[in-house]
Amino acid sequence: MTSASARPTRTLLTGAVVLPDRIVADGAVAVSDGTIAYAGERTSLPGAWVDVAEPDGWQAGLTLLPGLVDIHCHGGNGGEFGPDAASAHRAARHHHQQGSTTVVGSLVSAPAATLLEGARTLGDLVRSGELAGIHVEGPFLSTVRCGAQDPAALVDADVALVAALAEAAGDGALAQLTWAPERTGGDAVPAALAAVGAVGALGHSDADFETASRALDVVAAFGARGGLPLATHLFNGMPPLLSRAPGAAGAAIAAAARGSAIVELIADGVHLDGGTVRMVFDAAGPEHVALVSDSMSASGLSDGAYTLGGLDVAVSGRVARLTGNGSLAGGVSTLLDQVRWLVRDLGIPLSDAVAAASTTPARALALTGSGSLAPGQHADLLVVDSQLVLHRVLRRGSWL
Repeated sequence: MTSASARPTRTLLTGAVVLPDRIVADGAVAVSDGTIAYAGERTSLPGAWVDVAEPDGWQAGLTLLPGLVDIHCHGGNGGEFGPDAASAHRAARHHHQQGSTTVVGSLVSAPAATLLEGARTLGDLVRSGELAGIHVEGPFLSTVRCGAQDPAALVDADVALVAALAEAAGDGALAQLTWAPERTGGDAVPAALAAVGAVGALGHSDADFETASRALDVVAAFGARGGLPLATHLFNGMPPLLSRAPGAAGAAIAAAARGSAIVELIADGVHLDGGTVRMVFDAAGPEHVALVSDSMSASGLSDGAYTLGGLDVAVSGRVARLTGNGSLAGGVSTLLDQVRWLVRDLGIPLSDAVAAASTTPARALALTGSGSLAPGQHADLLVVDSQLVLHRVLRRGSWL
């Protein structure tokens, strides 16, 4: 097989291929110089590829998925996205190796100085290609719905801070920011984000249906990054959806169902019930659902004591909770874990689960070159077996 460090100039892989519009049972993917040259039926391979052999030891019966796209991720393998560059490198590497070949690094709420330092650090990772962008979760969030965010770090909206974060990140690296529109000054956040090319994400909010709907509509009207507004980890950090008080969750589902928003789901079997996940897929469709890990530093490690943004977290039975108030503190899954749960446990079609973990999140933040096996895209590809167990990862044309 190709060595882990080598970047093959031409590679041909065969098996079932998950494409944006269909699954090809007898398919092939051709990779040339780090990009997808062909993906489709093996019988339709261009002539120049007919005599190219698969890597040594290639197994029959494998499935080829596009590299997955995680747009809300705080860390993994002991690393956390923040001011510490070595820690951020460690987290990015973990998720790349586990199949999330495109990662947006998320910062938790913190004092402005810490956020700015984190944005500068992650901006360097965006420019190096390790990250696809930066997500700032806060600090303009509801103290009532703060979850694992430090309430002491939460403040009213400050458009000057938005501009400073974008400048610190540099080169359009700031991709999205989560905010609660009901906070003082919240109405000004969508315009401030659009001005720096970032998307507004409704979340950690106690807003009612009308306020949340209006906020989503405003973000959509700006069309930053050519995309749609996001709802940060739907249902988590929001009031429950009730018959006479649908709240932010109801507003986000309604917007996604009519095609004017994309909702994030942490489909790890912990944050949401399986029935809730199926309901959202049925209501909004995979083209308006983005799976996110929201993972913290314990992803990939054993149960034990960890931290998230300086707060103490206990992980037990793959559930992460703050030791102080018991709130869920992010997750420990990867996107491939979530795809596996959707398909094997919930019966969601593989093509829909993969779309929600690749094509949709890439489109949500206009992450060009990622999200599918279409020709011209980055050569980001996962090799899995019939149980969706990961065998190999190709990222930017190199085996990890």
